[in-house]
Amino acid sequence: MNRSLKIFVVENHDDTLVYLAKYLEQKGHEVLTATDMASALDHLRSVRTDVLISDIGLPDGDGWQLMSQLDPKPFGIAMSGYGTGADCQKSRASGYKHHLIKPFLPDDLDELLDRAEAELSLSGA
Repeated sequence: MNRSLKIFVVENHDDTLVYLAKYLEQKGHEVLTATDMASALDHLRSVRTDVLISDIGLPDGDGWQLMSQLDPKPFGIAMSGYGTGADCQKSRASGYKHHLIKPFLPDDLDELLDRAEAELSLSGA
């Protein structure tokens, strides 16, 4: 990956949030975080974001509601401990490009971020 992405991570589990943010920063990305839907919406409406990585289960809503309220929609990666076909379909219907099932490997996330970079390069963003 050559390009530094602006990534917004929404996760209410503190350890997971800290790990993800540090991992992404070590990969050279600019990372902003939130632990709930309300604060995520406040930030996402005022800050340009290339990639949104959001947990589906949030204390004040869910990641599907969050993504459905964003326009334009960033490249979205949903995260959840649930990965039924219906969950994955709901993620795509709300605007996420991918649905990662927790726990996932760093390589799985890296592959999706490579796809985000390629898509952003094609769109000229």
